[in-house]
Amino acid sequence: MKTSDFFYDLPQERIAQTPIEPRDAARMMVIHRDTGVREDKIFRDLPDYLNPGDVMVINETKVIPARLLGEKEETGVPVEVLLLRRIDRDSWETLVRPGRRLKKGVTVSFGNGLLRCEIGDTTDAGGRIVKFCYEGVFEELLDRLGEMPLPPYIHEKLQDPNRYQTIYAREEGSAAAPTAGLHFTPQVMQRIRDKGIDVVPVLLHVGLGTFRPVKAEDVSEHQMHSEFWEVTEDAAARINKARQNGGRIVCIGTTSVRTLETAATADGVVHAGRGMTSIFITPGVKFKATDVLLTNFHLPESTLLMLVSALMGREEALAAYREAVEKEYRFFSFGDCMLIL
Repeated sequence: MKTSDFFYDLPQERIAQTPIEPRDAARMMVIHRDTGVREDKIFRDLPDYLNPGDVMVINETKVIPARLLGEKEETGVPVEVLLLRRIDRDSWETLVRPGRRLKKGVTVSFGNGLLRCEIGDTTDAGGRIVKFCYEGVFEELLDRLGEMPLPPYIHEKLQDPNRYQTIYAREEGSAAAPTAGLHFTPQVMQRIRDKGIDVVPVLLHVGLGTFRPVKAEDVSEHQMHSEFWEVTEDAAARINKARQNGGRIVCIGTTSVRTLETAATADGVVHAGRGMTSIFITPGVKFKATDVLLTNFHLPESTLLMLVSALMGREEALAAYREAVEKEYRFFSFGDCMLIL
C-alpha cells in the first residue's frame, strides 16, 4: 500500500477553526457497513444507534497545557517546546523549535526564568529530551506558563481551553485531545446510560504520532510513535461481559480503538494491562475488539484515515470523505464526526 492511496482533496475552508456550540450540535454521518447506506444526522442522535447491552468505550485522558514559549538564554532567540511524554520527575520527551539551533546543553528560559530547561539528546523519532529546573510545583508552573497545544491547522485562538477537553477527561498526560469525545454533553451521556449502555473508561495518552505525518511512500515503512495506555481489571471485565452477552463494543475515537486492539488477544478477549503501544492499524488488519466506531474526519494520508479504512474499506472510506466534502461537513479536531456501524 502506498501513502498516496489515502489522499483526498480537501478545501481549506472545510477545516473547522472553532468548536461548534453546543458540543452536541455537530453533524454526524452514519455509515451502515452492511448495506453501504450513509445518513446525515446530528451528534445528539447517537443514542438512537446504540442498543441496550452495548458497551461504550471512552478515553479519559486529559490534555495538558503542553506548549511552552520561551527564549534561548544566551541569545534571546524565541523557542517553542512541546511536551509529549514525561520520562521522570523533571525530564520530558518533547518537540522543539528551532530544532537545528538548539544544540545539546543549551538552556531555554520561560516566564522570565520561572521555568528553565536544558536541551538534551535527540530521540529516534526526531524529538528531544529536555530536563526542567524550577522552584515550586511543576504542574502549577505549567498551568501558569503553558498553552493548549492546538494542531497546526487551527489558526484561530481558542477562547475557552476547556473546549479542547472532553467532559470526562480525568488523567492528565496528552499532547492532543481524543477529538471524537469533544462532542459529548452531560445530556447525551445521560441518555446513553438511561438506555442501558455501560460507559467504560480506558486510557491512552496522545503523543507524537498526532503531529507526525506519514513521510514514507510505502505504508509498511512508517514507524508509529509509542504512547502510554492502560485498561483496568474492571474495564476489561465489563467489556468482556458485554461481548459475551451479545452486546457491541462501541469505541469513541481512534485512541479507544488502539487501546483495545493493543489489550485484546486474537479471540477478542480484552485483558487488563498498561504500558506503551505503537500499534499501527492499516487495511488488512483484523479487528479483535472493535464493533462500532465514532470518529472525526481525519487528515489526508494520515494513520488515522488508514485505521478508518481498515474498518470500513479504503474505497468506502474515501467515498464517504468525498461526500462529506461535497455536503460541507466540517473537518478535523473541531469538526463533525462519522459513526461507522
